[in-house]
Amino acid sequence: MKIRSPRSEINVKNKYYFYDTGIRNGIINNFNKLDSRDDVGALFENFVIAERLKKHKYLRTFTNLYFWRTYSNGEIDLIEESQGEILSFEIKWNKIVKPPKLFFETYKNSTFEVITKENYLDFVI
Repeated sequence: MKIRSPRSEINVKNKYYFYDTGIRNGIINNFNKLDSRDDVGALFENFVIAERLKKHKYLRTFTNLYFWRTYSNGEIDLIEESQGEILSFEIKWNKIVKPPKLFFETYKNSTFEVITKENYLDFVI
């Protein structure tokens, strides 16, 4: 997934996700239960984004997908851009967050939603 890149944003990084989180777990050799893992946030983010991609493919919705990160460590996990509309999502296992202020200063007409383990099903199904 590529990053959006106005001036204050990092524009040379990519993020990689696995369509199958079992492959990811195999590569890092960690098949422990979620409650005993220190990477549960990254695993959940990977899972949610992979399932969202599958949903777009199934529905045949053509959406540009990005993530957003600044040099000052502001980040948004997923940005979907379609027909001039920008939707932004922060994916967290168990905490609510505020979006970086700079994001909304740069993308004034965008929306923001936090995806958690409590509401992710509506996002991916």
